[in-house]
Order: sequence, then structure tokens, then C-alpha cells
Amino acid sequence: MSHGPLPSALLPQAPGPEATAPARATQAEVFPPSTPDWNNLKVLHRNTLPPRAHFFLYEDPHGALSRDVSRSKSQLLSGEWLFHISKHPFGGPIDFHQRTPAELTSPLGWGPQKIAVPGMWQLQGYGKGPQYLNLNYPFPVDPPRVPIDDNECGRYVTTFRLGNEDSDHQLRLRFEGVDSAFTVWVNHREVGYSQGARNPSEFDITPFVHFDRDNYLHVEVYQRCDGSYVEDQDEWRLSGIFRHVWLHKFPARHFEDVHVQTILDDDYRDATLRVDVKLNADAQVTLRLLDADGTEIANTTKTKAGKRSICFEIPVRNPHKWTAETPYLYQLVLAMPGCALAERVGFRRVELIDSVFSVNGDPVKFRGVNRHEHHPSSGRAVPFDFLKADLIQMKQHNINAIRTSHYPNDPRLYELADELGLWIVDECDLECHGLFVVGGDGAKFASDNPDWEEAYIDRARQMVMRDFNRPSIVLWSLGNEAGYGRNHAAMYKFIKTLDTSRLIHYEGDWRAESADIISRMYHSVGSMEGYAKERSWDKPVVLCEYIHAMGNGPGGVKEYIDLFYKYPRLMGGFVWEWANHGLWTKTKDGRPYMGYGGDFGDDPNDYNFVMDGLCRSDHTPGPGLVEYRKAIEPVQTLGVEGNKVRVVNRYDFVNLDHLECRWSVLADGSDEIIGDGFVGIPKGTKPHSETLLQIPGLQQHDLADSHLNLKFVLAEPTNWGERGHLIATGQIQLSKPRSLQLLRNIGEPVSGPLKANLAGGNLSITSSYGFSWGFDLVQGALFYFTRPSPDGGPQANILTEPLLFDIYRSQTDNDRGCDFGRNWSDRRLHQAKYHGIQASWEQKSDGTIEVVAKGRIAPPVLNWALEVTTTYRFTRQAISIRAHAKPTGNLLPRAWGRLGLVTAIAGCGRVRWFGRGPGESYRDRKQSQLVGRWDAAADALITDYEFPQENGNRTDVRWVEFLTAGARNPLRLLRARYGDWPGASFSVLPWSAADLDAATHPHELQDRRRADRVVHLDWLHHGLGTGSCGPETMPQHTLEAGREYEVEVVLD
Repeated sequence: MSHGPLPSALLPQAPGPEATAPARATQAEVFPPSTPDWNNLKVLHRNTLPPRAHFFLYEDPHGALSRDVSRSKSQLLSGEWLFHISKHPFGGPIDFHQRTPAELTSPLGWGPQKIAVPGMWQLQGYGKGPQYLNLNYPFPVDPPRVPIDDNECGRYVTTFRLGNEDSDHQLRLRFEGVDSAFTVWVNHREVGYSQGARNPSEFDITPFVHFDRDNYLHVEVYQRCDGSYVEDQDEWRLSGIFRHVWLHKFPARHFEDVHVQTILDDDYRDATLRVDVKLNADAQVTLRLLDADGTEIANTTKTKAGKRSICFEIPVRNPHKWTAETPYLYQLVLAMPGCALAERVGFRRVELIDSVFSVNGDPVKFRGVNRHEHHPSSGRAVPFDFLKADLIQMKQHNINAIRTSHYPNDPRLYELADELGLWIVDECDLECHGLFVVGGDGAKFASDNPDWEEAYIDRARQMVMRDFNRPSIVLWSLGNEAGYGRNHAAMYKFIKTLDTSRLIHYEGDWRAESADIISRMYHSVGSMEGYAKERSWDKPVVLCEYIHAMGNGPGGVKEYIDLFYKYPRLMGGFVWEWANHGLWTKTKDGRPYMGYGGDFGDDPNDYNFVMDGLCRSDHTPGPGLVEYRKAIEPVQTLGVEGNKVRVVNRYDFVNLDHLECRWSVLADGSDEIIGDGFVGIPKGTKPHSETLLQIPGLQQHDLADSHLNLKFVLAEPTNWGERGHLIATGQIQLSKPRSLQLLRNIGEPVSGPLKANLAGGNLSITSSYGFSWGFDLVQGALFYFTRPSPDGGPQANILTEPLLFDIYRSQTDNDRGCDFGRNWSDRRLHQAKYHGIQASWEQKSDGTIEVVAKGRIAPPVLNWALEVTTTYRFTRQAISIRAHAKPTGNLLPRAWGRLGLVTAIAGCGRVRWFGRGPGESYRDRKQSQLVGRWDAAADALITDYEFPQENGNRTDVRWVEFLTAGARNPLRLLRARYGDWPGASFSVLPWSAADLDAATHPHELQDRRRADRVVHLDWLHHGLGTGSCGPETMPQHTLEAGREYEVEVVLD
């Protein structure tokens, strides 16, 4: 919401249209009288200091080594500031910077309006509210200009004090991030201007400040500027001072910058530590290098006069090497009298070896994610604890790399990555995707326009200078989705003048003319294999975005990971993306939910495309993250060889000595584990090599459907995981399940024939065991099912809806985003219903009753159908259902959503099954869910996606029981047995597929919640794929509509 302009006698407003014109005009007046900085491509910064590495200065080395910024020579100015917003910079209190905070907070001023810094003003009740766009601009496209009348302007004011002890210091005002541009005043005097939302800006305010009295800081922030054209990332459009504001106090003699390089020899053993130090004055500088235990490795002093720079080159014999798996950090301390700083150093070397991406001489695979800065309440203003929790959760889920999509992140992320061990692709704050959808050659607007060259280079300069010293950064990235042009080539050339120790990435440069590696997005497995085999390239290939994790998905992850390890030239990839970007909001009646595009009145918007992460919007793991963790686990189980199990070490640098392994054997029909124990892992199993684990008596386990499970856990705690933390699992099937033929022959003969009664079109069947069924011969469906009451009481029909054939599932985001979903809608798959054609029944000589029903599953309007002939065989306690399905007609759908039965059951509170679990699984997203015997409350089987869609499936099921509520002694309502049928699935939900399709938010589903449970019993289920932005479901996971099927299940 907008707070609107406030009347003020103190604060002159910009003249409105009603202002009286001068009585006599001598010449035409132009407004604005000059191009504003924020619309002037020639003005990127005014009076900013040169970019530098991110560091804090301390009084002495002891303080520097503490890494406690509260002890540094810095003052944090973040907190609660006064605030006012206007619709544009020419409206509202344009001379606010001339007023004191007391004047502004007076009844005639702004009043008590305040805002949190860091923060986004749209999420604190100011302005039009959040707006989500993927690539389109929220304003008319006219680069470099943005509208002067539609550019919200946030005016910030705060106060700070300095002591006399600060008077001999250079005082640097540093903004770590302001979206999108801003002007600064100190004590009513203009200091300067800067833009580049996710890059820091630093001003020397020494001439502007007072000591031992209040200093006034006024900041005017512009929602948009010419830089907004190259800040067109797929995200919420939010504004404000969203990172910390610091006042750094640099002594009279101080370090201005420091660059650290570690140069390993060609044997990757010994190293040279090169430290380039820039000083503001001649000084004597002492360098000390300490190992992780604080032991001094080197100590040297240099004095420099004249050039004000010093270069140290320190030989280091066989240092510990930094990798994402072995993140060993040394401490570097630089000191002069009254001034010290500390940097952490990781010794590593990044290069290509025979076209393979390598670190320290060894090949590396990225098991990565793309990560936007996001918090569900504060947007891009991410609290440190939330950021740290993100990175720890990544490590706990086997992720080893982050692409900072698509801008430099909070500098603390890189420090955490150094500590925890994560490879970083550091990306420039540059994307102009929206210029490529307005017609013409999009590159000519900016990327290939010489007028924009300095704007592009500036973003590269800011990133590299700030983050140069972080060992976790192994690739610089020139940005994202900005086409390719001369300015990218200029960025590449410029970065190489600063840093030759890292490689450069840019996906938009398809020929890799200005990139050291080839990068692609969302290519299929087949396409990537083609790149891997291509012999004309001499560069490796990375998938900078792949397996789009939107909604229920992604499917087909394993196929990509197997491909990466098959071909050395493939570097791995980065999932899009880490987390959903939902923002907390409320319904009209006060119910909280995660909002997406359009939920805040934002128009235009890109709807729920912002919900495309492995984690939910609160960054708790979703099913996609659980599957990704399994696919990229560093220990893979390959198979059984006698009493031994073969596994492969997929770490890049370490052996398996830090892990323990526990094995167990389970089988269908056994409630208990039938064997378990610890197994020794052979010492020194090298990276990328295989080894054998000896399992005692493994071949003795011959029960039906028995499985060997392996769990690999941490043997000792780390800084991201406790001892016993699960790293990898393995499962191998040792014996086959019981055949369906055995289940079909129910066993004992009936004690007397079943009784049948035909009334109208309804056939009633009862057995002497107390079971009764009703079959509608017109509809061709079972509509009545009762079983004996344990207390002899009255029996109730457990079916609240008939048992019918079903071929449709509620569409997932990945269905809607690809041709499958569009085809299903066009072919009216969601409207297809089962229609009976003919039914017959007879009593067999053994007393059983057999019903044969013929019908068609077909939609209105169209001619296609799935013709089904079904045989129902009723015995004393069970029904065997066999069906033959044959597609006919014109314009068949490409695939069925499912092939199975659907009904609804009353009284179901728990579910027990043998199959994959305990979590959700589908045919192409199931590896993380192990086969076993599982038991859960019915509601626990719901996956509450933040955009409603198909959910809750469990696959590779042998049998499933639907039970009454209660964990102790629940009663069976219905059981389905599939025997050895491969890929059988079930789900149990309080909504129908139509309910899921109709709802667009979880709270809408709650309004539709049913008292009974909709039960799907599927023989086959279509795979998920990643079609929301990427390849559709792979052929091997597609439920083809153009073929015939023979299926069977036993219900009792």
C-alpha cells in the first residue's frame, strides 16, 4: 500500500500542475532541467571510492584474528530509519535532505513513518507492493530511460555519532546493496550517487562529518534507473537498502586493498602465496601466515615507499589444499602500527586439463544448485542465520556447488562457503532477458551496444574486486540471459587483466568466444551426450541450469547424474533452483499463505513461475531436494557379487575413511529386519574408484521380495553435520516378489457358494464370511463393499464413490509447462469418464461369481476412447480384477496420466504398504524412497505443494492396506495386492483430481477438503519430467496412450 504524500509546512513539495506560471516568460523552461543521474547512462557513480576487496580493519592482529566485526574499526548503521515514499523522485518532499530528523518527525513533517534497514520497502507496507516477473520489464522498454513519472522514490534518514578518537581516520560510508540506485547526503551536503543494486558502493565522507555531535545521513533511493535494464533477473521486483550499511574507520595509514593468490606448482604439492597490498601511504607491513591450529607458517616484513603497494611472495611447502571436500583454511594477517586485517587463505589451483575442469590436478563434478537471495518475509534482505542454514542444508544434502544466480550475493555467503566447502560460480549482476522479446535484435539494445560497454565492465569490476580473495570461487560468470555481444567480450578481457587464476563462464556465449567453458541450459540427456562426444570442442560443458524443480518434480534426475560420471568432459550442473520464492501474505479472512505473482495486485506478472525450487518458500526441504540428494550421493551402490556388494566412491578428492556403513536385510511378509550389522569399508578407497563390501551370509536370505539396504553415515561430526548424519543409501533386491498368479488363486475353496441377487441393474453378492458387494451392471462398476464387523455390529459400505477406471491425473507444473499438459487439455483428458457398454455375470462351478464388464473411457466432443474389458471374480473374501485396455478412435492423447482405478473410502485414517517410502515417489522420481514396509497416517501422505497439483503418490507397491484411524490396532477397510506387477502405485487424498485442478492456493484446497478419502490404485503412472522449463517426461517414463495393456489386482 502507499502511505501517500503528507502535508508539510517544512518540506516543500514539487510543484503540481495547478502551480501558477510566471507572469512573463523570457525563454522556454525544460523539466527536468537536466537528465537525472538515474536515467543517464554516462553516470554510473559519482564520488564513489574505487571498488576493493571485502574486509574489515582492526586495531591489532589479535582483533583481526577474532573475525568479530563488533571489534573492528567499523560502525554498523543498519537499524530503524525514518522513511517516506513518493510515486516518483520529483514528487513529495524533494528537499528532505535539508531537514533534520527532528523536523521530519514533527507533526508538520513525515510523522512516525519508519523502516527497517536492511529491508525492502514493498514488504514493509510501502509502495505498490511486490511484483513478480520472470523476464518482462514492468515499465515501457526505452533503454536507457525509465519513466520519470512511474519510479517510486524512497527517502531514508538516520543519525550517527562519532567520537574525537575518530577524527584522524578516513571515514568510509559503505552500502553493501541498494536496489536500484541512490543519492547520499551527509549533514545536508550531497556526497554522491551510485547504482548497481547488488554491488557495494563506498563513499569517503571524512570532509562531511562532525565529531561528538549528531551527524545526519539522508539517502534517496530510486526504484528504477538505467541499470534496471540489466537487472532483469527472474525474481520479485523489490526496492530499498537491502544489505547492511557500514561506516568504516580507516586509520591515517591503512590498507586500501589486498589481493591474495595461491600458486601451486605443476606437481600440485608446493605453493607460492602471493599477496598484493595497496596502501594509502608509505608504511612497514608485517605478513604472518598461520595454519588452522594457529601455528605460524610464515612471518615477514616489508617497507614500501613511493608506489604505495607491496607484493609478498611466500613459498609454502606442501600446504593443505582447499577443496569443497577438504576446506582447509589458513589465516593471513597483515599488520602495521594501529591497523590490521585478516584474510582466510585456501590453497588451490583451477584449470582445464585435457578439456576437463580440474582443481589441484583432479577432475571435479558440480553437484550444484542455483540460489537466489530470498526470505519469505523480507525478500532479498536475508538474515545471516537464514543464509547459514541454507548452506548447511546444502551440505547435508550432498550439494557441493552454488551458482549465485544472477548477481553477487551477500559477501558472507562466500565466507561460509570457504568454511563449509562449496564451489562457487560468482555471477555478475547482469541480465536483460526482456530486451529479447520486444522485437528486433535484442543484443543491439545493450549487450552489443558500445554505449553500454562501461556499464557492463563496471559490473564485472565490482564483482571481481570485492570477491577476489575467496578460495571457494572457482568461476566468474558474466551474467545471465543477456544474449551475446561486444560488451561481454570486453568484460571477459577486463576480468583477465585482473585475474588469470580462475575460469570465466557465460551461457549466452554459445560458441564460448568469451568464455573458458561451454554452458547450456535445460538440454536433454540425449543432447548433453552429444556434447560429451563432440570432438571439435576443446572446452568442458556445464549445465548452468537444468532439472527445473517446479512443483511436483523434478523427474529424471538420475539419468543426468549417470551421464556426468560417464563422460569426463561434462562438468555437472546446477539445478534451477534452490527454493521457491513465495512471500507471506494473508487471505481476506486472515489465513496466511505463500503468495506468488498476481497475489499482490501486481500486473503484469508471471504467476507461479516463482515457485520453482527444491525447497519450499520457507526453505524446508521438498521432495525434489530429497531426490536430488540421493541422485548425487557420493557413494553409489552398484550391485551384488556373491556375499559382496560393489560400491563406487564418487567423491572428487577424499576416500571413504570418514564414513561408516550399516547393512540390513528386510523382506515382504516379515515385520522385522531379518539381518543387520556394520560392515567395514576398505581403507583408502580412492576417489572415482570401486570397492567391495563383505556382507556375512548375504546369499542365505531367500525370502520372497527381500532387499539389502546400506546406509553410509558420518563417522565423526563436521561443521555441517553430526556424527551419524546420513550421506548415502543403497538398496539391492535379493529375491523376486510373489507372483500375482499366486495371489489370484485365493487358496481355500468357498464354504458354500456365494449368494447373488439381481434387482434392476444392481447385482448384490454376499459370502458366508460376512463380505458383501454391490455391482452396478449399467455403469459397469463396483459401488458397494462391506466386510465383517469385528464386534458383530451393523456393516457399512466403505465405498462413498464407485470403483471406476481412471486415466487422468491433476496436472503438475511440469505437465502444464510442456506439450503433455497442453495435449491433455486439448484432448479433454480431464473430462474423460468411464461409460458402461455391456455387463454379464455367472456363477462358476466352484461357487465363485464372475462379472464381465465392457466399457469406454472417453471425453465429450471427441472420438477417441480407451475400451476396457474387465473380469471381476468374487470369492469368499476377495475380488480379483483383470482388465484389457485398448485405445481406439481419432486424436488420441499422447499419453495417459495414469492407468488405474479410483474410488473414495469412508473412515480411512491410516495406510500401510510394502513398496517405496516413506515419502512421495513416481516412476522417474523414486530413487530416494527405498522399498520397505511402511505405516503412516493418511494425512501424512499429502504433499502440500504451494501451488496445488497432483501429489502423494507411492510407487513400486506390492500391496497397500487402508485402515481406520489410530496407530494401535487399526482395522483394515480395504487391501489392494499387485504381486510382482512392476510400477504399481497408490495415493489417498481428501481431494479429487478436479479439486486439485481447480485450486490455485493451498487454502483453497482446505475449503474443498472432504471427510472421505479419494483413493487411486494405479497399475501405471506417467512420469513427472521437468517440462515446466526443460525437457518433458523421458520416453522410458512416458505412459503411452497408443498401445494395449493387460493389468490385474486383487482387492480384499
